[in-house]
Amino acid sequence: MKILLVYPEYPVTYWGFQYALKFVSKRASFPPLGLMTVAAILPADAEKKLVDLNVEPLKDRDILWADYVFISAMVVQKASVLEIIRRCRDLGVKTVGGGPLFTSEPEEFAQVDHLVLNEGELTIPQFLRDLEKGEAVHLYTSTEWADLEKTPAPQWNLIKQKAYATMNIQYSRGCPFNCEFCNITTLYGRIPRTKGVPQLLHELDTLYESGWREGVFFVDDNFIGNKKKLMQEVLPALIDWMEARNHPFAFLTETSINLADDEELMRLMVKAGFDTVFIGIETPNEESLVECNKMQNKNRDLIACVKKIQRFGLQVHGGFIVGFDNDTSSIFDSLINFIQQSGIAAAMVGLLNAPRGTKLYQRLAGEGRLIEGFSGSNTDFSMNFIPKMDKELLVKGYNRIVETIYSPKKYYERVLTFLQEYSPVKAGKIPVNFEHVMAFAKSVVRLGIIGKERRYYWRLITWSLFKRPDVFPLAVTLSIYGFHFRKSFKHTAIET
Repeated sequence: MKILLVYPEYPVTYWGFQYALKFVSKRASFPPLGLMTVAAILPADAEKKLVDLNVEPLKDRDILWADYVFISAMVVQKASVLEIIRRCRDLGVKTVGGGPLFTSEPEEFAQVDHLVLNEGELTIPQFLRDLEKGEAVHLYTSTEWADLEKTPAPQWNLIKQKAYATMNIQYSRGCPFNCEFCNITTLYGRIPRTKGVPQLLHELDTLYESGWREGVFFVDDNFIGNKKKLMQEVLPALIDWMEARNHPFAFLTETSINLADDEELMRLMVKAGFDTVFIGIETPNEESLVECNKMQNKNRDLIACVKKIQRFGLQVHGGFIVGFDNDTSSIFDSLINFIQQSGIAAAMVGLLNAPRGTKLYQRLAGEGRLIEGFSGSNTDFSMNFIPKMDKELLVKGYNRIVETIYSPKKYYERVLTFLQEYSPVKAGKIPVNFEHVMAFAKSVVRLGIIGKERRYYWRLITWSLFKRPDVFPLAVTLSIYGFHFRKSFKHTAIET
């Protein structure tokens, strides 16, 4: 059996980093971890190829080679998914769909031959058994959760590793919190499930042995969801593994804000090689935090928490949302001031949307406020429900936030605020290579010579060179990020 695994194209988005990737001559931020894991679940004797449309085009001969085309995608990739399905049907090749998009909207994909939904560790074997007997049906689902200790390691050999800026692995699934707008608990549950320590180290070994020496993203929904196991077993093992190999990776992941409450946990994470965390902060409005059940963020000084995490050596990327029912017109200035004071350079601000399967979706459906057309993007100008605030006022306010925080003046001020207090850990830094040198050279030309931000760029570069040379590489990186954020939001505004 010949199986072609296809990962659809992402539109230009905040997290796509399409404009930043050009500085490091990469095609995509992350490889399709889900499809590489699916490949490992498929029969060992099957012939497999993987095409990531973010890296290379999908050719007709690739489709015609296959007996089945497996597609996995997020909602934001839907337009590309539909085009792939159309091409496969035109060429007479059967399709198999799975992953978050198909699981959330199965009724939208009647044209797909086989929908293998929920967690692939459970539903793919069912599909394969029926396929072998010639009895495969259209829909496969499961209400159970997979045992991650039985999940095989991804098949890294299927990708063009040099095309990606960062590799990714998964240690756990699920989140103990239940925010109203988030579909993670619907897809993966509230009790975090984890892989075993030997299993995790084996996956890191395969990456190390492949020659990878850059960043590795733990794609967990909430890396600190099971703190006890993390602190007693996983992080000590990671520390030993990293030290034995002279710290070959820099780790980043997603956590909740209560990370700031545990100093020992932060020390262990930094010692293990973590230098960046993404945290959903959402809003400084307490009423809105209660509204969306973000209780872990309530009754705390959020700026103090962010700065504490930064002082421990972890850069904080933050997610923010406007458009809650309890938001008033004052939220726009409040959010701008919060972001500037916190020093969160990579601040992702989006309009509230209601993904299918969330409590928010159910509530708004009951109130008759839902509108079709959820784009899946965190940062475009669309909403799939009728907000309490006047829609025109809300969109204008959102646009003002974005234009302000990513204007060169405000952005570089924020980067400087962060770097002045940030204390990077010296051990385990990724050594400078040719790609890093070229990225700096390109930044000099694009940002320092022809860019509108050149005045602020040179101020930051010279400050970091003479006052804080230890953060110079990060200063360059954040300058490039700022360029991407400005370009991507401008692109989104034009598309909208």
